[in-house]
Amino acid sequence: MTTEPHLADLWPGERPEAARRLLLAAIDSFASRGFHATTTRDIATAAGMSPAALYIHYPSKAALLAEISRNGHAATLTLIEEAVARDADPATRMRALVERFTAWHARGHTVGRIVNYELRALPEEDFAVVAELRRRMEDAVMRLIEEGVSTGVFTVAETRTAARAVTSLGIDVARWYNERSSESPEQLGARYGDLVLRMLGASV
Repeated sequence: MTTEPHLADLWPGERPEAARRLLLAAIDSFASRGFHATTTRDIATAAGMSPAALYIHYPSKAALLAEISRNGHAATLTLIEEAVARDADPATRMRALVERFTAWHARGHTVGRIVNYELRALPEEDFAVVAELRRRMEDAVMRLIEEGVSTGVFTVAETRTAARAVTSLGIDVARWYNERSSESPEQLGARYGDLVLRMLGASV
């Protein structure tokens, strides 16, 4: 079962041990098989439980996906908002944002693949919640870029497109990063920080 070090941060507070095991088993199963190919039996078996026991905690595998996706997006939104709110110039804040966002997706690449590449499997109501979280992320990054443009730090013509490019770079790390990668999450974050600042026209 997955042991990515920051997974506990996605589910703060008290939680039944069985529910936690099911979430971790679902993460492993969705990441390795994909949501549609995963059955509730796969998840329950990986958690050391019967399929009937799963339904005590979650009405469906879609409910598990929704919780994983909501909490993963909420965690990265908090990360972005904290970086934007720092008392520093736009370039310094953007570097911090990109470094932390990239490192999060490298360190949590298993969860990152699920929350970003299984979006269309979410039920409509849950998709709407996640879509709003993603909009808030993009808006926060765009506002920071706009601030940098207004102060002459960044030179981009279309801030919405630039914001999408910034977040897409970090998100894509989860697709290919693994424990055999030559760079640590922090090293990769630092490299991406340089790349993003150059993309935005800032001095590095």
